Amino acid sequence: MKYKPHNYQAFASEFILEHPVCCLMLDMGLGKTVITLTALWELVLDRFDVSRILVIAPKRVAEDTWPKELAKWEHLQGLTYSLVLGSRAEREAALRRKAFIYIINRENVAWLVENHPWDFDMVVIDELSSFKSNKAERFKALKQVRPKVSRIVGLTGTPAPNSLLDLWPQMYLLDMGQRLGRFIGGFRDRFFVPDKRNREIIYSYKPREGAEDAIYRQISDICISMKAVDYLDMPERIDNRIEVVMSAKEQKLYDDFQRDMVLSIGSEELDAVNAAALSGKLLQMANGAVYGEDKKVIPIHDRKLDALEDLVEAANGKPLLVAYWYKHDLQRIQARFKNARCIDTSKDIDDWNAGKIPLALIHPASAGHGLNLQDGGYTIVWFGLTWSLELYQQLNARLWRQGQKHTVVIHHIVTKGTHDEDAMRALEKKDTRQSALIEAVRARIGGNP
Repeated sequence: MKYKPHNYQAFASEFILEHPVCCLMLDMGLGKTVITLTALWELVLDRFDVSRILVIAPKRVAEDTWPKELAKWEHLQGLTYSLVLGSRAEREAALRRKAFIYIINRENVAWLVENHPWDFDMVVIDELSSFKSNKAERFKALKQVRPKVSRIVGLTGTPAPNSLLDLWPQMYLLDMGQRLGRFIGGFRDRFFVPDKRNREIIYSYKPREGAEDAIYRQISDICISMKAVDYLDMPERIDNRIEVVMSAKEQKLYDDFQRDMVLSIGSEELDAVNAAALSGKLLQMANGAVYGEDKKVIPIHDRKLDALEDLVEAANGKPLLVAYWYKHDLQRIQARFKNARCIDTSKDIDDWNAGKIPLALIHPASAGHGLNLQDGGYTIVWFGLTWSLELYQQLNARLWRQGQKHTVVIHHIVTKGTHDEDAMRALEKKDTRQSALIEAVRARIGGNP
């Protein structure tokens, strides 16, 4: 296929060429892979600046998206690649194969660094936000070889999915600490103050006054951002909140457990050993059931199931994509709706896109990058909420993306007076903060916003 880049795509490719260290914060659907490959072709086959490139990506994206894009576009001919995936023997063979680009899944980065002499002069990190933990092995491994790399590109749609603290490890891998400091402790002390704490133990930090703007200024020379709504013909999106209310008895069970962290329900005992366990169990109770001892499921209410039933009836046969979080949620939904089917395999994806699944069930963690579901429907129902902004946005982007022919409706079933409301607020707050970051480094192309 002949490549006719949009202005923003040409701008982004040029940005990579002109910046040996850079980060592209691009919304899903903007074509970040072909943008990057276009720049790589020029660096390898025209300018001769680099000769051996390592692309690090989520497994599904590594084995599917990058090879497909390389095969799809005429102008990328000659840009050879090797997939460093599979068993150890298969990975070893792939590394011996002569190619310009070596594509590896992020889980094998540590193995690569530990077992092979480093001979890559450029690195591309697809989904840079998966390197947001400075304690992860993949971060430590890449940090070790980073001085040997002359060019590096980070690609992400969610640069700070949880907190601005997530930015430090990502930016360190890009510039080795030039902009945000060489140590996370120094970054934290400079830009943040303790938030939630118990005496000496600090649980969270919040930005100092003016810190957000200061951080954005520090990284703005190597980062550009683009939002899909600015450059693509995106469908309309409607976010809807459906509130359900527990009975007085159900609410009392919830409140008692929240207060005491222990609860007797009939013959079953429920307890939470710490705040994290309590938070998880409260979200479960909001959904309608909770795990007790030995993973026994204790039912609390059916309010969300009733709300989902109303949505199914209102849909009148039109497909719904339902996001669940806990396994007992899945089991309870399947018990109520016999026609519900999980999206797990390629066959499930094909059947959904062919309109053969009226009620599809999906876990947000399995709805990651590269999964295209927009042909099968345009309504998402969040049965159970997640604290992860990254997973939340990724799942929504399976339907709300370029090529979608209908208005996308995203329903959130929220149980009043519960942790659901906190999770919803947190997602909105994180999105606000992330939007501010994106806005601060947004690309200005030919007068576009």
